Amino acid sequence: MSQPATIPTVDLDDVRSGDPERMRRGAEALRRGLGEFGLVYVRGHGIDPERLGRLYDAFVEFTDRPLEEKQALSGEDIWFQRGWTPPNTEQAVLAGGQPDFKECYFAAPIEIDPRAKLLFPETCADNRWPRGGDTFREDYLAIGRDVHDVGLALLRAAALALGLEETAFAELSQGAPHVSRLLRYLPLTEEQVGTHILWGEEHTDFNLLTLLPGGRFYDPNGRPCAKPDPDAGLYLRTRATPQEPRGRMVHGTPPPGCLVAQVGQQLEILTGGVYQATPHVIRPPAAADYTRTAFAHFVHVHPERKLLPLDPFVTAESLRAYGPPVLAGTYGLKTLVDIGLAPKSALSKLGYRHYDRLAAARG
Repeated sequence: MSQPATIPTVDLDDVRSGDPERMRRGAEALRRGLGEFGLVYVRGHGIDPERLGRLYDAFVEFTDRPLEEKQALSGEDIWFQRGWTPPNTEQAVLAGGQPDFKECYFAAPIEIDPRAKLLFPETCADNRWPRGGDTFREDYLAIGRDVHDVGLALLRAAALALGLEETAFAELSQGAPHVSRLLRYLPLTEEQVGTHILWGEEHTDFNLLTLLPGGRFYDPNGRPCAKPDPDAGLYLRTRATPQEPRGRMVHGTPPPGCLVAQVGQQLEILTGGVYQATPHVIRPPAAADYTRTAFAHFVHVHPERKLLPLDPFVTAESLRAYGPPVLAGTYGLKTLVDIGLAPKSALSKLGYRHYDRLAAARG
């Protein structure tokens, strides 16, 4: 069970206001939330709840379609970075052997730098859409764009909160393969309830910033419903301290209408650990046959930009902790191999690949 904790709430109207006192209040919430919890709640985001609910209903309808139809949209050839991801595919790096108990649908709502598409074709692939899915596509892309705008506003405010130029983080993300993901967590059977099964094993995201506008539960008859178990949902591990060397497990329960914003590994690296990537886990309800949908948007650093602490955060300790430098695209490729979405053969893309030319010349 989590211990009592107060995760800060950031009002986007404050950070966008230009008023020094309101911006100071927003900056203080960001420094504490992203530093101690790796997470803040966000109000004033403007995401349309009716459109989001319609998208969730459409996704549930899609997941109920025949397996063959879904498999035709599965992206094994592009490391599942677009289209449908089947259950039991992704696995957290430190998972206890259980793949995440979910199925997903990936799409990129923001235009990607054409050069990045040439260098990293799998993570910058074109979107794939189901038949008869015009409204699904329109709602998906519109929500993705709106949530991305929230992410950029938070990144600008998070930079100012650390005394950086306002564009320090947002500029690094221009043209990157930002991606949105619809998730449907799988229902547990009566036999599975109360076992070790988790909807998502404890992990940290590898991107810059993750945004979660709130999910929806469905009852055993497939109807939207309230959360069936107050202990289900998102749990996060706070930063370790001398008093609590393992951190605290905190139940992330955002205030009504708030969006969740989480620090990813890329933002942790850039700040030398001042902002900490959020270790988090998704626990299912202690009730059979309930499912939950969610929408996650992942803001990334451009794949050609370098991941290393920015100059204000460079110390001998931070360089040891986060060096050597690596391109964001290469970092992402390695991570997709680690979590089982990309095959290990993808690592052959790294380094020199033309030894066969030398072998032919010598032979």
